[in-house]
Amino acid sequence: MALKPDRIELLTDVSFFMSTTATRGGVVSVSTASTGVGVAMDDANAVVSYASNPSGAYPVGVLLNDVVDLDLTRQHINWHKDEVQKGGKVTILRNGQVTTNNIDGNPAAGQVAYVHSGGNVSATQETGAVAVGQFLSAKDSDGYAKVSINV
Repeated sequence: MALKPDRIELLTDVSFFMSTTATRGGVVSVSTASTGVGVAMDDANAVVSYASNPSGAYPVGVLLNDVVDLDLTRQHINWHKDEVQKGGKVTILRNGQVTTNNIDGNPAAGQVAYVHSGGNVSATQETGAVAVGQFLSAKDSDGYAKVSINV
């Protein structure tokens, strides 16, 4: 699990789709291959993913669902784990607070949180990376830190 349940959700967004499998807790960015072109809630071009390179990525927020690829004729989605089928709509935290282990480096409380490769956050700014919030704690013994998100 990459996201602990103790979080504050001030603003979430359910207008984006995700076409790759992913674990919740990282920062998703608008896919450069298919950017959203309209304001409709069901715009199939509004696709997000974990950016492999933060340079030029446009972060949207923290992914709150696990995106899985299941054979739905054999088993069902586990709603209790907040799973979403690949290609479905995902919930994204745009403003709030999370405790995640999708962190690169060793941040300290108060440092700016930047989007990093693979959707991780870091106190170190890579070339072209955008700030997505602020660290509210350092990493604990399990590798989790509290992060304030404001995208």
